[in-house]
Amino acid sequence: QVALVESGGGLVQAGDSLTLTCACSGRPFNNDYMAWFRQAQGKEREFVAGITHQNLVLYGNSVRGRFRISRIGANNTIFLQMNKLKPEDSAVYYCTRGPQDSRSPRAYSIWGQGTQVSVSS
Repeated sequence: QVALVESGGGLVQAGDSLTLTCACSGRPFNNDYMAWFRQAQGKEREFVAGITHQNLVLYGNSVRGRFRISRIGANNTIFLQMNKLKPEDSAVYYCTRGPQDSRSPRAYSIWGQGTQVSVSS
């Protein structure tokens, strides 16, 4: 009944910036934690950033200092501002939600369809 829809991906050069958006539709979520994950071809899904209802933020080590997560309201829309992009950031980026801040993708059951980010050197 609820849905998460990612947008904003594209093909960019190394050093460029992109902002991803995850929009929620349907019934509001009961959970207060939302997060971004990414999955490169042939690799496991990786934690990128998360944000709590209190707007506390968490970042994966590979993106800390370059990416910023933010939200509007509790569970309506979240953003991922990506700066100084690197080729190794290339992946499909997914948003999700859950009852607790987990860095494991197996802790989540609802995902968006993903948006592709491709960074050339």
